[in-house]
Amino acid sequence: MTEPFGARLRHAMDERGPLCVGIDPHASLLTEWGLTDDVSGLERFSRTVVEALSDRVAVFKPQSAFFERFGSRGVAVLEKTVQEARAAGALVLMDAKRGDIGSTMAAYAEAFLRKDSPLFSDALTVSPYLGYGSLSPAIALARESGAGLFVLALTSNPEGGEVQHAVRADGRNVGATMLAHLATENTGEEPLGSFGAVVGATLGDLSTYDLDINGPLLAPGVGAQGATPADLPRVFGAAIRNVVPNVSRGVLRHGPDTGALRDSAERFADEIWSALPSA
Repeated sequence: MTEPFGARLRHAMDERGPLCVGIDPHASLLTEWGLTDDVSGLERFSRTVVEALSDRVAVFKPQSAFFERFGSRGVAVLEKTVQEARAAGALVLMDAKRGDIGSTMAAYAEAFLRKDSPLFSDALTVSPYLGYGSLSPAIALARESGAGLFVLALTSNPEGGEVQHAVRADGRNVGATMLAHLATENTGEEPLGSFGAVVGATLGDLSTYDLDINGPLLAPGVGAQGATPADLPRVFGAAIRNVVPNVSRGVLRHGPDTGALRDSAERFADEIWSALPSA
């Protein structure tokens, strides 16, 4: 049987550090790299990031939208990027934020979580805002394939608050409800559950939330969005060792120079290690 994603992630984080680097080839970044905003530039960008960092970061997080905008040829580049990153030893978290119901959710899950899919990834971001139960097909397939999910819970974008902070009839808000669902999914899993939450590193004090879901916490917002590795203990408290900080532009802006990309990733990794409490 395939080792569950949570166990593989725990091993990768312990060995390489918890840094997750986004692969976000948006038009302005391609231009900054001196690349053309087309499939050729997309392929050059993605290959450079993977070749520079795949032997030293725990997780890559490609943003599927920046590949999809080029149609089928862009998706073909995404397939190759995922396969090459995984072959080089990095875990791949596909940032697609899929969310739907019934057979449509099942089809999205098959695209990214079925083991023989060209886009098979170690984990996938999903949106639960058609109801947490709508994620059931993805949860089932992730368990079968040894993959993981990261569920949007407390995101860093200001607009998210109107949904995630809405209070239910039982007095608990929606974000806390998602965290509670994930804690249930991860019950009894060792050394780490495979069902994580997306929790923004820019949100400040989250001590009123129970972040101890026995699963990973993907923390976007470090770097260009303003959060620093030193902020992580204050935001995540006792759950800090399960946090996977995501840095995208903070690393990628140093390309296309391979050495500069590596140096930037290593600096962030060192700062994150330094922010962790002693074992």
